[in-house]
Amino acid sequence: MPIIEMHMMVGRTTEQKNRVAAAVTEAVAASLTCSPDTVRILITEHADDGFYVAGKTMAQRAAARAEETPQ
Repeated sequence: MPIIEMHMMVGRTTEQKNRVAAAVTEAVAASLTCSPDTVRILITEHADDGFYVAGKTMAQRAAARAEETPQ
């Protein structure tokens, strides 16, 4: 039973999560030659202050990018 764990930022719609889950299920089932009924997908959503890249929150990174962008 494949278990796929996905982490993403908060803000995706239920429809978007449904589409990605369906696409990943199809790809995993085809790749592993297993029934889609055996594929499990866990989605964990993170707020801007709960996800870090290079020691900075996603909110901090977005603010820094905004400052760099010419007006």
